[in-house]
Amino acid sequence: MRHGDKVNNLGRKKGHRVALLKNMSISLITHKRIKTTIAKAKALRLHIEPLISKSKVNTTHSRRVVFSYLQNKDAVNELFSTVAEKVASRPGGYTRVIRTGFRRSDGSEMAIIELVDFNLEYSGSDSPASKKSKRSRRGKSAKKTTGASEGATAVAATQRKAASSSSCSCSIA
Repeated sequence: MRHGDKVNNLGRKKGHRVALLKNMSISLITHKRIKTTIAKAKALRLHIEPLISKSKVNTTHSRRVVFSYLQNKDAVNELFSTVAEKVASRPGGYTRVIRTGFRRSDGSEMAIIELVDFNLEYSGSDSPASKKSKRSRRGKSAKKTTGASEGATAVAATQRKAASSSSCSCSIA
């Protein structure tokens, strides 16, 4: 029985599952975004978030602990240099899983898992799209009006009232 066992085994034995998560973690650290199935993305998120938290403290001990999980010097260096700088102020939630639809061959649900601070479209920092001013229609006419235009609008309003009242009297006859 599997009472209280919350590990998603992903249909693999332990050694195969550990190797899969290790390889996916290395790919995510080096490429900042990978495409995989929903189940693997959720399992990877549980595996890599503690490693990213450990990388915020750059000590020999934390490097050795992370290396024991990843077994890749380049990925460890990337994690402790580039990734740790970006996530230094973030208290958690370093990854994002975005569902992308179903795979054509077997119909499994696919997703993109990415590091949150490296996607400029969603984070809203230093991207051209985020620098674009938001468009708002309210209050624009009040800011642009001047004394001359206020007088012109008042005259136009009185002319409309006069025209509507004269058209009512003419239509009765």
